[in-house]
Amino acid sequence: MNYLKIFTAPALFSICISFFAQAPVFAQERQANFSSDFEGDAQKWSLVYGAELSSGQAHSGTNAIKIEGEASIRTKTSIAESGTLELWVRASAPVTSYKIKVLVNSALSNDAGWTQVGMIEATNGDTEYHAKRVSIDDPAKKYVRLDIEAINGVITLDDISLDRILLSTALQKNQQVVLDELLTKLREDNTYQMQIDAVRTLGNNYTSQLEVQRQYIEYANGIYSTTSLVLATSERSKMANPLAYSTFKKVIDDMKKVSSPIQKTRLESLVRPFGDIATASLNVVTAGAFTAFAEPFKSIIANTFEKSSYESADISKDAKKFAEKNGLATYETAEKFLGEVEKELNTVNLLDRDLLAIQNDVDKYRKDLSKHLKDYLIYGGQDRIQENYNRVMSKDDQIRAAALKDIGDGFTKHAEALQTRSSSNAQLVQFMLKATDNIDQLQEYKERFNQITSAMITYYDKFDHSIAPDQNPFTNAEDRKSWEMHALKTREYIQKSKEAFKKAYL
Repeated sequence: MNYLKIFTAPALFSICISFFAQAPVFAQERQANFSSDFEGDAQKWSLVYGAELSSGQAHSGTNAIKIEGEASIRTKTSIAESGTLELWVRASAPVTSYKIKVLVNSALSNDAGWTQVGMIEATNGDTEYHAKRVSIDDPAKKYVRLDIEAINGVITLDDISLDRILLSTALQKNQQVVLDELLTKLREDNTYQMQIDAVRTLGNNYTSQLEVQRQYIEYANGIYSTTSLVLATSERSKMANPLAYSTFKKVIDDMKKVSSPIQKTRLESLVRPFGDIATASLNVVTAGAFTAFAEPFKSIIANTFEKSSYESADISKDAKKFAEKNGLATYETAEKFLGEVEKELNTVNLLDRDLLAIQNDVDKYRKDLSKHLKDYLIYGGQDRIQENYNRVMSKDDQIRAAALKDIGDGFTKHAEALQTRSSSNAQLVQFMLKATDNIDQLQEYKERFNQITSAMITYYDKFDHSIAPDQNPFTNAEDRKSWEMHALKTREYIQKSKEAFKKAYL
């Protein structure tokens, strides 16, 4: 499935800030600015060296580009308002790593004009496609170049897209230019009014970034907790439960025909962790639970259909004849079926592992950004008390607005105090530079959030692949039908989850 094409609808992950007045955050539609899937004749990239067009291992369609060693590609045309770059990368081996430098240049004729604006450095750990995202954030019209290095193998790139720069980011870039000019003038001009204007401008900018941080913390709090994702993962786990399939139920029924009371009791004890076979209520199956079940279960089958066992058991003659005729076939059917279930369970466990890793990254991100926000408040002149943090994080717009006003006033008063105490501008300039550095540190959190969203997009892609009809592992017709029935529900839930994700977080 081409996951890239799913995400071409407008999304709402954007934060628009006015840096000269404290303005509320509002949503901005995500706009595709550039996209390339390497299909057809009209190629949008010049393969400068080291990269070649390849077919057969594409993320979507038939074509991708393959890199062994070092390579460089660049856009054939310049792109205006470049925001977040997204691409899909596949490694030829789990140990294959790669580095992708992202550079921009206003003119191809100026070889020295290429400026690095981003870097992707990773080891996928498998041979599947992974989404990668990095911010370019350049409002000007620029050519884009990717310098690629594949280490210990070959990598394949496909489905490269570039979103239009968010208005909030474009304003922040412009504001940085304004601040640089103000700081230059401040060093050169001791005019009191010039200093006051510079402080107020920076104070408005500094305060407005609090709302950006709050929004990112809210995103982190909710990124993996949507109901539709919970339903999708729950339904997906049922697809790895033996009780969901007729073959398993038939094996159980056949065993009960020839089992002694103690064998029936042991059998029921083994099956109980999977749910209730009578009501078909299914529990989540873990790899550990299945491993603890599979071999003992096959052992019970072998013992139950052992001639010395069923002949001495208190069962009917018909049951004994059934055991003699069907013992070997029942064991072989069970062994084959358990192998199919184990394959399905491995897929589910890998998805669970990926989601847990994302959850851990999100939790760390949320904690780190919350700490940064608290430190940010303190530098802005606020006391180290939880109440100040709670006011900024409040869901009540009026409480937040009042908090931002207090913080802005506190910031200005602190700067003015430095100005009054010092006969020169040195302390004030140092204060403004530190405040600007605090603002710039938010870029790190933006890139970390890009990594989290990349992991989620990759997760959805893997999830989609795992429930595609051609991934059905079962050979029995009834089992295949049961798998597909659960897959239909799962596809519905995961589609809703993806739509909610793209609207909220991209």
